[in-house]
Amino acid sequence: MDQEKKIQLKRVFGYYWGTNFLIINMIGAGIFVAPKGVLEYSRMNVGLSLCIWSICAVLSVVSSLCYAEIGITFPCSGAHYYFLKRCFGSLIAFLKLWTEVFVGSGLVAGQALLFAEYSVQPFYLSCPAPELPKTCLALAVLWTAGILNCRGVKEVTWLQTVSTVLKMAILGLISLGGVLLLLRGKRENVGWLQNAFDAEFPDASQLTEAIFQGYFAFSGGDCLTYVAGELKKPRKTIPKCVLTAVPLVTVVYLLTNISFLTVLTPREILTSDAVAITWTDRVFPSLTWVIPFAISASLFSNLLINIFEASRVTYIASEEGQLPLLFYMLNIHSSPLLSVLLIVIMASFAIVLTSLMDLINYLYFMISFWSVLAMIGILKLRYQEPDLPRPYKVFSPFILVTMAVSLCLVLIPLAKSPKMHYVYVLLFSFSGLLFYIPFIHFKLRPVWFEKMTCYLQLLFNICYPDRSDEQMSEAAT
Repeated sequence: MDQEKKIQLKRVFGYYWGTNFLIINMIGAGIFVAPKGVLEYSRMNVGLSLCIWSICAVLSVVSSLCYAEIGITFPCSGAHYYFLKRCFGSLIAFLKLWTEVFVGSGLVAGQALLFAEYSVQPFYLSCPAPELPKTCLALAVLWTAGILNCRGVKEVTWLQTVSTVLKMAILGLISLGGVLLLLRGKRENVGWLQNAFDAEFPDASQLTEAIFQGYFAFSGGDCLTYVAGELKKPRKTIPKCVLTAVPLVTVVYLLTNISFLTVLTPREILTSDAVAITWTDRVFPSLTWVIPFAISASLFSNLLINIFEASRVTYIASEEGQLPLLFYMLNIHSSPLLSVLLIVIMASFAIVLTSLMDLINYLYFMISFWSVLAMIGILKLRYQEPDLPRPYKVFSPFILVTMAVSLCLVLIPLAKSPKMHYVYVLLFSFSGLLFYIPFIHFKLRPVWFEKMTCYLQLLFNICYPDRSDEQMSEAAT
């Protein structure tokens, strides 16, 4: 069979796509939200807030390089899931999968709602937008993104390129506008530079919170582990993508924050619900309507990419025998159709039943827990399997730094505001045992399940992927 006609997840993405992919994941809503949080917890100390952004950039590079070792050592789709299974066994991997499915769906639902918020709000300038049109638009855009994912990677690729250009154009406009105003040297624009560190310094807890606010804007550096199985020459591509994308995003973020501070006072930034729109209204009033729609268009690609990522986790989990084989099957476009549908359906429920969103928000602290476990896993595997081929090994102190940051993200919310909700989250996470014990450990299979599998396979026109020695040889290069 011709390689192009084989139904499989092919290694079709190179350095350019991987860099775009990483940029899209990192530049989400964070840069439009986090400047306010960083400045607030910095006690409006402008110079310190810019230093915090630089610190967050360094932490992002460090954590991204740690995850790069996982993707390079195990170059398969959903590499982080496979890695945890290899390090800690089937049970830990299943609990990771259990929380990942819900958190991934919650993230997708949140992005769809954010897209709807930015798209609908300009039509209601004098009052908050009603919930019904936002919900309907969020569902519509969610299913559109799901359908595009089911059509294969080509649609995802060109939309990703357009989105990267659009995001960089928005942030480039803001950055360039700020630089030009600084060069003009007017007192109201450069005054903050003269007194950058004059404000009161925050205490240790506020400083830590400010760093976490900025770190949120840089999140997404682990995304290449989701798609390592579809990258050409992953052992060379992943480090190059990280070392290109993260510094580029850092420069853009710093210039964007400088531009915000050039046009707006720290107090104006804190009182603004949408800093980018307030900035545009002050500098380019005629573009005030354009920016929200441009942001919405760029957020659509984040939605598309997150469905793409989440479906790869269920795909590899099905291959490893922890989900029904239906989720391992591909359609004629080489897309894991039922894996995509699972994420879209669960996200639809999260959008409609907004109470679920509260639970998902608390599940986010579990992501940091899994990050700690991943860092422990890297060290554990180095000790237990020293001869395992590792074309790339991250500097060991980087692992300890990432572990410390992730551990703080777990412990600080518990210490700062201990709530029963976190107990419920832990109980929910361990409720996966109710499925693991009968269906995975004891391999219980209902007699009707095979018939249903055959029926759904015919209904959706899906099949098992073709095997290819070429794909494995390319992973080794």
